Amino acid sequence: MPVKIRLQRHGKKGKPFYWVVAADSRAKRDGKFLEKLGTYNPNTNPATINLDIDGSVKWLQNGAQPTDTARAILSYKGVMMKHHLAGGVRKGALTEEQAEEKFNAWLEEKEQKVQAKRDGLSKAEAEARAKALEAEKEVSAKRAAAALPEEEVAEEAAEETAEAATEDTTAEAPAEEAPAAEEAAKEEE
Repeated sequence: MPVKIRLQRHGKKGKPFYWVVAADSRAKRDGKFLEKLGTYNPNTNPATINLDIDGSVKWLQNGAQPTDTARAILSYKGVMMKHHLAGGVRKGALTEEQAEEKFNAWLEEKEQKVQAKRDGLSKAEAEARAKALEAEKEVSAKRAAAALPEEEVAEEAAEETAEAATEDTTAEAPAEEAPAAEEAAKEEE
């Protein structure tokens, strides 16, 4: 029985969600399968992939052939790497510990790349929100300025001129008091 590792579509129209399954190649796309190996959700950014790595490696060692998309997903999660290292262990090129070290180092590097992408996306999203907020503030300020009736604008202008006039008169008043103070000083002498 030829076995394929492939995707089985679930979810609703326009929002696909896939199961990664090992199935007989003659079975329908969404039909009978031998084992569910994981899930793949392309609706998130970056795509969410949950996968049973050891189960997938077991199926590959037993001769299952992945489809192109399934191969890409398996490669992304490290299943193909682990399968390759297991082949090296069988041939005697590596020990089990060396293979495990290489696989863990690869996983850590991959996780750092994925985290860097997530951080970049969140930073870009925050910048977009800040720009949108600034644009909204500008539009709001323009609307507020346009909404003020002409009478209020005239009243505000009159208030500003009145304030300026009172400042001028207070500046002149100390100048008048200075000569009076000098006269009072002369009288006292």
